[in-house]
Amino acid sequence: MPKSLSPLSVACDGQNSPRRTLRSPGWRFCSAIVVAAMICHAGDIVAQDDGRGVTRRLNRLEYQNTLRELLGVNVDFQELLPQDGSADGFDNVGDALHTSSFLLERYLEAATIALDRAVANQPRPELVKLRYSLKDAHQVKTTTEKVYRTSDDDERVVMFSSSAWNAVTLSPFYPRDPGNYRFRISAAAVQSSNRPVTWQVDAGLMLMTGKQHLVGYFDAQADMSTVVEFTDELEPRNTIRILPYGLATAHEVNKIGAEEYEGPGVAIEWVEVEGPLHDVWPPASHRLIFGDLPQESAPIYNQSKRVEVVANDAAADADRILRQFCRRAFRRSVTDNDVAPFSSLVQAKLTEGRSFEQAVRVGLSAVMVSPQFLFLQEKPGTLDDFAVASRLSYFLWRTMPDEQLLTLAEQGKLKDPDTLHQQIERMLTDSKSMAFVKDFVGQWLNLRDLDFTKPGRLLYPEFDDMLKESMLRETELFFNEVLTRDLSLLNFIASDFSMLNGRLAKHYGIPDIDGWEFRRVALPPDSHRGGVLTMASVLKVTANGTYTSPVMRGVFVMDRILGMPPSPPPENVAGLVPDVRGATTIREQLMKHRAEESCASCHVEIDPPGFALESFDVIGGWRERYRLSGWARDAQEVVLNGQKMRYYNGAKVDCADVLSDDRAFTNIDEFKAILLTDKDQIARALARKLLIFGTGASIRAADEPRIEAIVAKVREQNYGLRTLVHEIVKDALFQTK
Repeated sequence: MPKSLSPLSVACDGQNSPRRTLRSPGWRFCSAIVVAAMICHAGDIVAQDDGRGVTRRLNRLEYQNTLRELLGVNVDFQELLPQDGSADGFDNVGDALHTSSFLLERYLEAATIALDRAVANQPRPELVKLRYSLKDAHQVKTTTEKVYRTSDDDERVVMFSSSAWNAVTLSPFYPRDPGNYRFRISAAAVQSSNRPVTWQVDAGLMLMTGKQHLVGYFDAQADMSTVVEFTDELEPRNTIRILPYGLATAHEVNKIGAEEYEGPGVAIEWVEVEGPLHDVWPPASHRLIFGDLPQESAPIYNQSKRVEVVANDAAADADRILRQFCRRAFRRSVTDNDVAPFSSLVQAKLTEGRSFEQAVRVGLSAVMVSPQFLFLQEKPGTLDDFAVASRLSYFLWRTMPDEQLLTLAEQGKLKDPDTLHQQIERMLTDSKSMAFVKDFVGQWLNLRDLDFTKPGRLLYPEFDDMLKESMLRETELFFNEVLTRDLSLLNFIASDFSMLNGRLAKHYGIPDIDGWEFRRVALPPDSHRGGVLTMASVLKVTANGTYTSPVMRGVFVMDRILGMPPSPPPENVAGLVPDVRGATTIREQLMKHRAEESCASCHVEIDPPGFALESFDVIGGWRERYRLSGWARDAQEVVLNGQKMRYYNGAKVDCADVLSDDRAFTNIDEFKAILLTDKDQIARALARKLLIFGTGASIRAADEPRIEAIVAKVREQNYGLRTLVHEIVKDALFQTK
């Protein structure tokens, strides 16, 4: 925004607007609307800060998810909206969710973009349905490297190289219109010794500075055509790119030539594209707002036109649209007083000569930045049915209540114990519950930081993007498996199974598992795996990419798993950095650290859990020795599969230690057995985390008796995770503010 313009000075006609909307030509909703909306009933919402926690607003993920449900569009606002603050490890805690004029401007911009996607004021886009061969792709037609095998007899292209520059972009296909496109790709593994070959698809703007995203990994079966189908949302001029995983380098293949090469490859036989997909026109998103009203063409505002008397039918239609929209947006029944301020905005725009669509969009934008929408409306004391519906929905679906929840709330039936139980089961069974799994696991176990560090190729050449994606997927699927089957939450400490694919199984040293597809796998007794502590995802986020720290991992175990976070270190004590040269071991360094009186009291609690995990390296691989980047004391040369590695093996890992209560362990398996002697503490810690996440409020001392009651009930049901979720929602802590 130009420095000469304050947020309130941007004119409603958009003449001074720094940003044009995507479809409505030449005008933008002004920030004055934000002020008008915030004034509407703000006093009795923002001021409520008593009860278990302050009145909280939607965080950016919840706002994005709610716009998706409210308008029927899927837009990523994670870069547009500023990052939310966090408390107690979660970014939906009211105390950390602040509001500013800058944030409201961004919310308004997000609402405008979402409306641009939702409202259809153009003719129906032409449906494209085409079939392509990769032989027509630019990379295949122009390359001088002999890495693709083609034939005049068919349309397939066999790809033998996994070098990034040998990825094939579907360059004949660059869509004109945005929307969802369905892709069908026929592929088969060749020369693969009867094993599947994995390949990946990326989508986006395939330019040097373009943004791409991973669509997914897929398995091509040996000597058998398999058709993969997926749908992806594309912007204009976006397309897809295909690259095999785990095959030879371009140099290896080119040296022999694809025609003579005998190693494995992926044959892409054909690619079909259909889209943009619309079952009806105007699309469902448009009908969510305007219903069956006639579609307007793209409106053009005539500033000289002013209508003194608005037609009754237009006013009535606008009022009906706003009333229906406000009910869903405010997540409750609405009154005339609730709708009146927004109706007034619409009527004013109609009087000015705006088109019906433009006028209604002003009202809808104001709704989506109003306190009724941005803040969860919870009055201190026992929550009413509408507040319970919202709290339940944002807990288990991370978005607004659906029509069934709203209807039950309107009927006053939602808090009936049997009805509430049925709704919890319905919501956990619905695929929307994966949003809860991903968000809770991502914050509880810090998995959002999986990309924060990237291990160096020198020390960890085996790390790649597929391994990273597999790490995250294992933990999410494992949590979901425990939740779905109501298995004991003690599986998070020690379990005899995990959810693995071929890449992760190879990383863990578990044989006879191939391909990308995940499945439940029984863990060998000597695998040292089982539970979240030994999952590669957790082990990676508790390291820094170069070395592991027992202190960092120990703090993680105490806080996230045991619910007993240690006190922060004194300000004048420097952090400990392991000696990666191998001159001294981490144990030697920490023993000196513990000798300091100011450090000893904390480190006697922190260090043992961290040492229990020392047998796992930066990327979660099992190790007997530390890796070094150069020769040092006790260094050993490393040769794998006949190839000399660029790193050396250093000192032996010593993972034994003694807890503060004198219980000793020699490895991770013995440490997990010790943790399982206090099952209630594991359940208590997880119950606290789920309560914070589910209510958006920190735990108080007064809440502890209720938490103990929840743990007692869960204990009776073998500590089932699904049971724990039920008991939390049923408890007064969840149903009061």
